[in-house]
Amino acid sequence: MRGSVTVPRRTAGHRTARRTAGSLGSAALLLPLLGAAPSEAQSTTDGLRSAFVSAASEYLVPQSVLLGVSYLQSRWDTHGGAPSVTGGYGPMHLTDARAALAGAPAHHSEGTEDARGDGARAPLHPETRIPESSALPARLRTLSRAAELTGLSAERLRTDPASNVAGGAALLAAAQKDLGEPLSEDPADWYGAVARFSGADDSATAAAYADDVYDVLRTGEERTTDTGRRIALAAQPDLVPDTAQLARTGLRTLDRRETECPRTVSCEWIPAPYEEFGEGDYGNHDLGDRPASQSIDYIVIHDTEGTWDTVLDLVQDPTYVSWNYSLRSTDGHIAQHVKAKDVAWHAGNWYVNAKSIGLEHEGFLANPDAWYTEAMYRSSARLVTYLARKYDIPLDRQHILGHDNVPGPTTSTVAGMHTDPGPYWDWRHYFELLGRPFAPSAGKHGGLVTIRPDYADNQPEYTGCVTQGKPCAAHGSSEVRLYSDHDENSALIKDVGLGTAPTPGVNDVSSRVSTGQQYAVADRYGDWTAIWYLGQKAWFRNPGKNPTAVNARGRVVTPRAGLQSVPVYGRAYPEAAAYPTGVPAQAVSPLPYQLPAGQRYVVGDRLPGEYYYAVTFSPDSHRVVIGEDVYYEIQFGHRVAFVRAADVRVVPSAG
Repeated sequence: MRGSVTVPRRTAGHRTARRTAGSLGSAALLLPLLGAAPSEAQSTTDGLRSAFVSAASEYLVPQSVLLGVSYLQSRWDTHGGAPSVTGGYGPMHLTDARAALAGAPAHHSEGTEDARGDGARAPLHPETRIPESSALPARLRTLSRAAELTGLSAERLRTDPASNVAGGAALLAAAQKDLGEPLSEDPADWYGAVARFSGADDSATAAAYADDVYDVLRTGEERTTDTGRRIALAAQPDLVPDTAQLARTGLRTLDRRETECPRTVSCEWIPAPYEEFGEGDYGNHDLGDRPASQSIDYIVIHDTEGTWDTVLDLVQDPTYVSWNYSLRSTDGHIAQHVKAKDVAWHAGNWYVNAKSIGLEHEGFLANPDAWYTEAMYRSSARLVTYLARKYDIPLDRQHILGHDNVPGPTTSTVAGMHTDPGPYWDWRHYFELLGRPFAPSAGKHGGLVTIRPDYADNQPEYTGCVTQGKPCAAHGSSEVRLYSDHDENSALIKDVGLGTAPTPGVNDVSSRVSTGQQYAVADRYGDWTAIWYLGQKAWFRNPGKNPTAVNARGRVVTPRAGLQSVPVYGRAYPEAAAYPTGVPAQAVSPLPYQLPAGQRYVVGDRLPGEYYYAVTFSPDSHRVVIGEDVYYEIQFGHRVAFVRAADVRVVPSAG
């Protein structure tokens, strides 16, 4: 999705620390990071450290439980008082949706991209329907309840991190009392209260949330927060919570029978409709028989550009489009809409749709502080791990794609492709949760680099988050900017397919690489590294003491001897002779790019040309066409692409 420039932003209000009291005994440790920070950040962080101690003592909540819950909500970040996508504020993610949320276009409701991605019907862009008044669920109004319990104003709970922590402690204590449990010093006695704190209305979601919190408590965590200091929670490996408390929470039981999810997440079936309407038209997906009929090779990560209830409303509209799963920000709850065997319309490229599963995450691309919660990251990682294992999908960035990595299928579609989840999705943390951290795999002469900046420290300038052309607030990012020379004053790399000059716009992916992507090294100069990118030599800063990429090795493609360049494609379709009678041959049309001789690009899969013919409501006419032509998927620019195997040779990256 191209992030909206109309999403309002909030600035942090005045910050004051609550009084410090003695801490409740626990295994939690709060550690300062050596080194000075700006005075405001230091004051805020010191206030936050003391706030956990004070709130634990005042509300008789074990300090480790308070820290564990806060980690799962925000990873202890304050976000400068800005709300998350669900109106959650501060390190405890106290929700005040009415104060925070505003209408915004849904993911597939604007721009020119046809989410189905084959031109078989006109693009579907119905307007988002947001009820003017509706009762908000309890999970979206925890801040008002915290205000009642603490006597603190809603504004203070939103903008003062220490007050926010106190509000979270008060909610936990109230949940413990409601369950008839004592305010025990033992973290094991708080499982039910933690489950209730999630705001979930079903036992599976609440249990998954509580299990994640107790996993954090057992393993421990530490990180540098967005205020520049380190917080650490000591591990309690022998902690065994009283999970029997869950039965006393009174939460409903989910029916999981139709879902395709791991047992470690909460998941419910909310089907996207397969319905015929109009003059032979239908929606909002196609029936299939995957993986028997064709393999599932990709998982595509999206953000919703809308809130949970709005998104569920849209995916149940037969005149709209579809995706396989939606993930909720507050607690990581998952709704499945389309079976893996069927083909959802989500990626804007029919070839990718036919070979992929799409996951929508509640969030906004252009609003970095409409943040993705740790609960959602963890739930998503579990789902992706499960799907990757089930369908034999490699856990790398040429198979786990952002929507912004999906290529336009034809030249005319390149400029309209979506750009979510965008520069603020934390790919490095996500792949750590997947159990596939981006580690060096070679020395300096391996021939490849894996992009891996430090998310918090990497803060390239973007524009257009709020107002077109105006700078976005400084923020951590997964993406690294590319220049035409080893000089930040040189021109940005141009994407000829877009037909416009490159800009630092938050939706402009022409001159950006993303964490986890791999490229062949073209040159080095001091603290700069050049890679082959879109047929050009592209430079990025890569200082030795704080590198933005690590060295790697692997396989690359380069044009066959005698060829000056080879065409690049946005889809891997069969040759015309492969199509049976009754199935119209699809054009094998190159994109407006060339892969020149002497350049190298990282190889993903070796693929047969393949096309899924599905343009009617009845699946009787559906066909999978497989040709003799073979392709290689490559990391060509910010997006992946395809080249014909007959045009290239595959060689090791080193040597």
